[in-house]
Amino acid sequence: MSEPKAPIPAPGDTYKGWLFKWTNYIKGYQRRWFVLSNGLLSYYRTQAEMGHTCRGTINLATANIAVEDSCNFVISNGGTQTYHLKASSEVERQRWITALELAKAKAFRMQAESDDSGDESSPPAAGQGGGSRNSEVQSTLRTLGSKVEDLSTCNDLIAKHGSALQRSLSELEGVRLEGQTSEKIRQVTERATLFRITSNAMINACRDFLSLAQAHSKRWQKALQAEREQRVRLEETLEQLAKQHNHLERAFRGATVLPPSQSNPAIDNKGSAPVKGDASDEDDENEFFDACEDVQEFITVPADPKYHRSGSNVSGISSEMGMDDGTTSLDEQSVASNPESPQSQEVVPMRKRRARIPDKPNYSLNLWSIMKNCIGKELSKIPMPVNFNEPLSMLQRLSEDLEYYELLDRAAKCNNSLEQMCYVAAFTVSSYSTTVHRTGKPFNPLLGETFELDRAQECGYRSLCEQVSHHPPAAAHHAISERGWTLRQEIALASKFRGKYLSIMPMGSIHCIFEKSDNHYSWKKVTTTVHNIIVGKLWIDQSGEIDVVNHRTGDRCHLKFAPYSYFSRDVARKVTGVVTDKDGKAHFVLSGTWDEKMEYSRVMQSSRGGENGAEGRQKTVYQTLKAKELWKKTPLPDGAENMYYFSTLALTLNEPEEGVAPTDSRRRPDQRLMEQGRWEEANAEKQRLEEKQRTVRREREREANCSASPSEEAKEPADGALIEDSISDSPLKTEEVEIASEPSETTYKSGHQDNYKAMWFERRVDPATGEPTHIYTGGYWEAKEQGSWDSCPDIF
Repeated sequence: MSEPKAPIPAPGDTYKGWLFKWTNYIKGYQRRWFVLSNGLLSYYRTQAEMGHTCRGTINLATANIAVEDSCNFVISNGGTQTYHLKASSEVERQRWITALELAKAKAFRMQAESDDSGDESSPPAAGQGGGSRNSEVQSTLRTLGSKVEDLSTCNDLIAKHGSALQRSLSELEGVRLEGQTSEKIRQVTERATLFRITSNAMINACRDFLSLAQAHSKRWQKALQAEREQRVRLEETLEQLAKQHNHLERAFRGATVLPPSQSNPAIDNKGSAPVKGDASDEDDENEFFDACEDVQEFITVPADPKYHRSGSNVSGISSEMGMDDGTTSLDEQSVASNPESPQSQEVVPMRKRRARIPDKPNYSLNLWSIMKNCIGKELSKIPMPVNFNEPLSMLQRLSEDLEYYELLDRAAKCNNSLEQMCYVAAFTVSSYSTTVHRTGKPFNPLLGETFELDRAQECGYRSLCEQVSHHPPAAAHHAISERGWTLRQEIALASKFRGKYLSIMPMGSIHCIFEKSDNHYSWKKVTTTVHNIIVGKLWIDQSGEIDVVNHRTGDRCHLKFAPYSYFSRDVARKVTGVVTDKDGKAHFVLSGTWDEKMEYSRVMQSSRGGENGAEGRQKTVYQTLKAKELWKKTPLPDGAENMYYFSTLALTLNEPEEGVAPTDSRRRPDQRLMEQGRWEEANAEKQRLEEKQRTVRREREREANCSASPSEEAKEPADGALIEDSISDSPLKTEEVEIASEPSETTYKSGHQDNYKAMWFERRVDPATGEPTHIYTGGYWEAKEQGSWDSCPDIF
């Protein structure tokens, strides 16, 4: 059966229909509703969207239309927009191609007619843009000439056949026929002659049109060039206006808590969050709903000028906050000037720490080559290679929380608990600054593994971490400073793999106690999310809320880590917070980003403002003084991108040191081999450690007369695989394995399942929070001084 001929739409008609549009390599072609009208091709997800949401539009006047095969064709306007389309059949494709060509020709004519053809004062076409316009006009003229040639050919054929017809009819006139028949033949001859005259008139009119178009082509070029230059001038004017608007907005908000980079988030492109490619709707599950950005819980405005006094940001309010004249203000404290600091009493030569580690090797990883050798094995017993790791243990990563210990040093010098709270809150945020580029997974410690960070000489503090449990995995951390503060925490990690991303949820509390004031602060960590686990470049986000509580005074700081949103107009990685006393009165507002800096501003007055349209709640309006900097991130060392994006402190954590415990992470052989770039040897050593820890665990259970049945023992995850080093906690784990291996909040609080007693920590109930936690019992630093490590287990 022959294919039906595609009808040709009229040039002025609106053409509509379904086409398949290429989106990306994951989704491929997607069905979209296309509308061709007035020289514009627009598309929508459904017909219902035509009234309110257009996904994209391309102007056919400057577009190129190319046919790829029987069903596919491409529409492009020179690079900025390209639509790869596919019709359901060749007939349907031909209908669209015909409609598009007609619409393109009409759109070009309308564009030419709308130009001011009488504008002779415009400068001649010049530059790349003028050349492009000239090329388009010449191309159109060539097309018109081709069409006229076709018409001329048709006319020749008509003339030829018309002449033949006339000759035949003339011959008939010579034949003697009845009068009526002869009259009819004469009429036919006249009509044939008129037909030929009309055809000649048609071809002459077309030639006149071509001559006229060629004569006016320069005028068209001038008009197009003038329009282009006018558009450029308008763009420059708009850009200047945008800069002036941004400057005025910054000046207006200069006295508020918001940093200048947040005054115009549309211009601020800070951060390495994934950039959306096409401006259309084709990214993951982008449904173009109303913007779902987080609505701020409060608004800050500049305080009344009566609160400002020249020369000081806090004058006139010191008495309200309990500050004496001799007390250093919050933004002027300096640890370096502390007369009680040991550095000012005795000059001791400082140890020179290393500033580089071997560059990360560029080893390719074939995940299938790993998985194919594990067919038939229990998932929880499959170790993951070191390719996913960074050469630091989780204990060392936990010690990195002390990167900005100076914040606690300054907090220890504060006489006012609310000011002290600001520094403690900034310290909680600063601990996330090292994670922004750190997509490698740290080695999960072996049971009984420790890590000491002795910085008493340089920084005045000592830190000790120990892996106190393996089921669930938990690490205890204790740090004490000569400058009057103690930090302790016990952290266990739970993770959820949700297809596109991995959520890591720390469980446990962090405590900070200041010796001078006896203020006891506690808080929990927020959720860390690793995006693009399966496809794309990995990137990390922090989201959630933190409540820093002073258990002695009742003061509280509520911090909110805003999750990244494609629709949000706000700055990426934003953190906001409010410091309140026990009565709920706000005294400070904090703002910044967790990867760059934090600022504070003193609240002078607060009031209820307008309603939040999303929830119908009233927002609080804070009148604040000018923002001052609390904390700013230290730049990464040179070449950090080749050294796992380690900070200056992280580069020194795995540096070999004499006198550390035999269980210290620095002595872990697989981690050391990985740092040296010997990854194959590191993988072999890692498997040896895993098998050794499984053997030790079974022996410990036998000695303790463990009541677990053999079937239950066989289901335990690989001890050496360390939960996260096994496939059960890898980014590719299944939901069943996740349920079997991941610690829950209930499991964590109910107690540890290992028959193991920690060396340097003891499990107790925290008096401040009522939660069970491991607290340092002492003795480690004394054992180090004596070199007595006989009681340490042999775990390596």
